[in-house]
Amino acid sequence: MSFSSATAISGGPGTWTASLEDGWDIFGVTNGGYQMSIATRAMEAETGGRELISVTASFMNPATPGPVEVAVEALKRGRSLSTLRATLSREDRDLVYVTGVYADPGRPINDATLTRGAPPALPAPEDCIITEPANDAPIPPPFTGKVELRVPPEDVSVFGTGAEARSRGWFRLRDGEGLNAHAIVLATDSFPPAIFFSSLAVGWTPTVDMTIQIRNPAPTGWLACQYTTRYVSGGMLEEDGEIWDEAGNLVAISRQLALVPR
Repeated sequence: MSFSSATAISGGPGTWTASLEDGWDIFGVTNGGYQMSIATRAMEAETGGRELISVTASFMNPATPGPVEVAVEALKRGRSLSTLRATLSREDRDLVYVTGVYADPGRPINDATLTRGAPPALPAPEDCIITEPANDAPIPPPFTGKVELRVPPEDVSVFGTGAEARSRGWFRLRDGEGLNAHAIVLATDSFPPAIFFSSLAVGWTPTVDMTIQIRNPAPTGWLACQYTTRYVSGGMLEEDGEIWDEAGNLVAISRQLALVPR
């Protein structure tokens, strides 16, 4: 099933329905970025053609495959920006709260630029290892069969034993499906947590909340992704992400707060 089909919505306005499909899970829990993508589609449908530029999600309860409702409320409708809130729920059980900011694509844009970072130094996609679901182990999870992830060979060798908490690689949708803002949201939550490449425990790392800021909602080709964790304390960790296109242009940045795996 394509990503667009797996995130399809129906109904509205105000209340939409969708389905969390099988196979989009990690450690048996439906991927958070996938859930957010359904919410961003529903909110986008209510904006009348505006583009997603920022989205924040707070995860309330673990989700599993099955039907969901998406309730959407407009918090602000300005001349150039709209802010909306969506709640994914099932049988009166809230799964995730999502707030999105959408911009008028025809708005005036200041052309000032300042870039202090750079894309990750990755081998070419064809020189990286394709991540496929394991048949008899939880890692790689079933979710990796729904997208195409390619990771550097040298990173695979330090999985669970490295000195640096960094996860990186190439992302794209399968079967030539094009990218959009919703796919970028998915990409930010597609790679193994950065701490899996350190000496800390490998296990389910529940997301508490996540923010994604999109600078280019319609990139093409592969996305170069890198996620790092610098601080683990008090049972919590942060993960900062950067996504770049093949030409070296910034596509999105993200920050995720998660629980340290036991």
